[in-house]
Amino acid sequence: MSLYLDLSCLQSVPAANLNRDDLGSPKQVQYGGASRIRVSSQSWKRVIRQGVERDLGERAARTRMVPVKVRQTLQRAGWDEELAAFAGAQVAASAGKKGIGTEKAGHTSVLLFLPEAAIEELAAVCEEHRSDLEKARGKKNPGQLLPPTRIEEILKRRTASISLLGRMLAELPDANVDGAAQVAHAFTTHASEPQRDYFTAVDDWLGETETGSGHLDTAEFSSGVFYRYATVNITDLVKNLQGDQKAARTVLASFAEHFLMSLPQAKKNSTAPHTLPDLAYLAVREHRPLSLAAAFEAPVTADTTGGYARPSRHALASYTANINRLTGERHCPFHGHATIAPDEQLTGLGKAHDSFDNLIEAAVEAALPQTGAQQ
Repeated sequence: MSLYLDLSCLQSVPAANLNRDDLGSPKQVQYGGASRIRVSSQSWKRVIRQGVERDLGERAARTRMVPVKVRQTLQRAGWDEELAAFAGAQVAASAGKKGIGTEKAGHTSVLLFLPEAAIEELAAVCEEHRSDLEKARGKKNPGQLLPPTRIEEILKRRTASISLLGRMLAELPDANVDGAAQVAHAFTTHASEPQRDYFTAVDDWLGETETGSGHLDTAEFSSGVFYRYATVNITDLVKNLQGDQKAARTVLASFAEHFLMSLPQAKKNSTAPHTLPDLAYLAVREHRPLSLAAAFEAPVTADTTGGYARPSRHALASYTANINRLTGERHCPFHGHATIAPDEQLTGLGKAHDSFDNLIEAAVEAALPQTGAQQ
């Protein structure tokens, strides 16, 4: 039986463009017969991952530039550029049985996800086999000059964020990690569409008699109250961390905090949309996770003041109460919430907590209780 931590929140975002499509417009989705503004899971997941890595001091990189980084490291160590570039390409060519392809700029043909510290280790392997690399430099088909098993071992290394979010690499199947966390696309609880902004930029050095702007254009932005959801398979997380429950507690708490506190950084300088969720709901569930997105299949309508935040909170609480009635709250050892409006008495969302910190602490303790040995 698997154990899950479900995380839901409602967050009001003012004029912003957190996640753009190929035309620069805010992403959208049709749901319940209404157009909503959407923020992709990849966009929000990236800032969550970076926050978790900062907390844990374990940086990882999703990149195609491993051969380039190895070349740069070797050049700093005194290698000439040609030999260093050849060594960097050999790191990719020597990975696994068939190697990983590289392109003209020296990038790998696929994205790798590995600890940043792996670059130094890969450079050290190149140092150990420098004489072999020097002898084969310039050959058309030099083959694999670095030990494939050792290169693969380094590329397979994990950090906590890799254990949390997973890794897939067809070229090195043994490096694949089934991620413990799933993050949903965020969407507005109500109907919402992009709006256009016509803007100009003044040329500060125009002459006194000259008029007009130095630049003019249009951009798109949106606003709304977003429903956000993620879930962590706690059983898989502990397994990916080789059974270390203390580490799992730390990773789970960090993920929950950055799920609530993070914000995609697109267009931040021109919009500064730095809001926080006004409602967070966490639940520990057995057997399967449960998204509450269907609470907003019927778009929320504004209340008498014209706002969507309060009716969204009540819609979520009402739907959750009904879901709990249907399931009898079986397989849910904990659920609780923290809200900006404690007077609203959102009883459908479990016990009220004063702060996000208290809510996260209670949820993590329910999911992974500390034992005397762990303490």
